Amino acid sequence: MKDPQEEKEGPSIQKVFESKNWNEIRSNDSWAIFKIMSEFVNGYESLARIGPCVSIFGSARTQKDHPYYALAQKIAEKLTETGYGVITGGGPGIMEAGNKGAQKGGGTSVGLNIDLPMEQEPNPYIDQDKNLDFDYFFVRKVMFVKYSQGFIVMPGGFGTLDEFFEALTLIQTYKIGRFPIILVGKKFWSGLLDWIKEVLLEQENNINKEDLDIFSLVDTADEAVAVIDEFYSRFMLKPNF
Repeated sequence: MKDPQEEKEGPSIQKVFESKNWNEIRSNDSWAIFKIMSEFVNGYESLARIGPCVSIFGSARTQKDHPYYALAQKIAEKLTETGYGVITGGGPGIMEAGNKGAQKGGGTSVGLNIDLPMEQEPNPYIDQDKNLDFDYFFVRKVMFVKYSQGFIVMPGGFGTLDEFFEALTLIQTYKIGRFPIILVGKKFWSGLLDWIKEVLLEQENNINKEDLDIFSLVDTADEAVAVIDEFYSRFMLKPNF
């Protein structure tokens, strides 16, 4: 009897190892380049007009009755009341909560939707003219970083961790400015942060102690928004800059 997982993955794995001649490879790569370029151009043109925004990352699987959903919605609403728009991944869960809060607060609500085989449909709280679709994760991540003045990282899975560490690495390596990164949920993030401190820093010396200052850890919506406000007050900047 075949393993269900093998049966599910088999065709996709076989497709990767299909033999192709040089002309097929070159042709496929050329079309991929045009597709990537079109996603960048569409993203740049659409997002260049949105004004100052904060990205909210988090799990697509968080249910509407979960406290984290309510917290993400409250953070987004407070951000828009303060003058910021909100950018999310455009899907359900925490992303939906972020867009819902932005819409409720009367602010800009942006959704950067990714085409996935199992779990991503645009949520209904995205501004109609700010609902973008992407095939490529890396293009989508560029849009998150390029057009955000800060990052709110709610509890999530591998995708959320990917987005958190992407922003963290770009700031650590001076590829982007030191925008605030705010982890929300001390109970959720404490295990990861303990490992970063004890293993990456103290045991292996793979990061500097100052790298831990790149992000903040909070528990409430007021604390999250206060970090953003305090950061920009030091530079005498307001949300409409």
